[in-house]
Amino acid sequence: MSKLNFCLRACALFVLWATTTMTLPAQTFKSLNSFDNTDAALPWATLVQASDGNFYGTTQNGGNTACSLGCGTIFRITPNGKLTTFKFDGTNGSDPIAGLVQAANGDFYGVTTEGGASDLGTVFKFTPKGGIITLYSFAANTGYSPLGGLVLASDGNFYGTASSGGPPAGQCDPGCGTIFKITSKGQYTTIHNFNGIPDGGAPLATMVQAPDGKLYGTASALGNAGSYGTVFTITPEGKYTVVHQFNNTDGAYPFGGLILGTDGNFYGQTDLGGASQYGAYGTVYKMTPSGKVTTLHSFEQTDGDNPISNLVQGTDGNFYGTASYGGKYPNFGTVFKITPNGKFTTLHNFDSTDGSYLYAGLIQATNGIFYGATYAGGSSTACPYGCGTVFSLSVGLGPFVETLPNSGKVGAAVRILGTDLTGATSVTFNGTAAEFKVISKSEIETTVPSGATTGTVDVKTAKNTLKSNVVFRVTK
Repeated sequence: MSKLNFCLRACALFVLWATTTMTLPAQTFKSLNSFDNTDAALPWATLVQASDGNFYGTTQNGGNTACSLGCGTIFRITPNGKLTTFKFDGTNGSDPIAGLVQAANGDFYGVTTEGGASDLGTVFKFTPKGGIITLYSFAANTGYSPLGGLVLASDGNFYGTASSGGPPAGQCDPGCGTIFKITSKGQYTTIHNFNGIPDGGAPLATMVQAPDGKLYGTASALGNAGSYGTVFTITPEGKYTVVHQFNNTDGAYPFGGLILGTDGNFYGQTDLGGASQYGAYGTVYKMTPSGKVTTLHSFEQTDGDNPISNLVQGTDGNFYGTASYGGKYPNFGTVFKITPNGKFTTLHNFDSTDGSYLYAGLIQATNGIFYGATYAGGSSTACPYGCGTVFSLSVGLGPFVETLPNSGKVGAAVRILGTDLTGATSVTFNGTAAEFKVISKSEIETTVPSGATTGTVDVKTAKNTLKSNVVFRVTK
């Protein structure tokens, strides 16, 4: 049994039966696709909206039959649900769990948990025209089986975590996992080896870079005696610091990572723990940059349980997320909204026909609508519990623009992503005008103008002015 399947079965043990939760009538839910295993199966990761306006993701199985359950795929899906798949073949990786990140040049980068030269996973580059190219094959002594995705840092390099491997530690054999850096050309460097106690182990989530240049991440297990996982920071040079140790009451086993809120605090979820009156079903929490954690919500199972994905902050300032299980139909999961102050609302209860087991988080696309994927469920009978779905959920939020990347020096190239940019008449960085070129209805090319300061990026069109969903940080 693979390590991932073991994790899934272990998580499933915590699913219990419960009562119903009301769904708000104001939103519009749509099922866009049900995977059928031939094309792809079992999407685990959060989607990414690319510069072509489409969504890209990965599936753990399906596709090439060189692997017993299929080696997994990268898929592209349009906002209307048209699907195209690109298949792993084992030699270039298999079983991709993490999602993709798109670089400013349009190329995608990601990791697989298995396959490659040692069957321990790979780092790869992908383009729809060029296919999947292996940049690095993991080995036991440098870490292996990465479950979290890559983050493209401000220095132009990618950073990620391997869930296992590295030098043997007292609590982990052969190792507790690693943090690594890799260039776009595939030059790989281990910058930290987890040791279990006291710095944690089994990192499973994508890290996030803060304005101070540090990377923030979570380790799902270990830490000091009595700890239930950690939050850490690490500099690009490898200086590692534990900033919080979970104690079960404030959460336990943070499978998901952190996001940086517009208020400068970090927000995340834990798979278990909390103060639920029915049991330890997980939490949503806020953390200051110094590591002070406040529990915003303890799941009750009726509103969801075992959340393992990242949150996303919507353009209304609220946070949106998924719970793997629980809700009205306790096996199948929920989508929810939570305010920065902790007011929690269940938005959708899955019933298996529209999907089940939400291991992936949500993204808010530039049309204002949220998109996500379910690991199982749907209309196909090719997988025991369904092969998974892709869905959209509108809650009435309007369009915006997104910058790729969201920080850079004066003169740095920036792509602006949107939904209807063809008639753009101006682009400004916190009020400073920039020269630009409209590439398509979903993409503008520009550079950070001289005199620009940190703030929102605005694109003026014939219809309205579209603001960026986050501030663009001008660096030196």
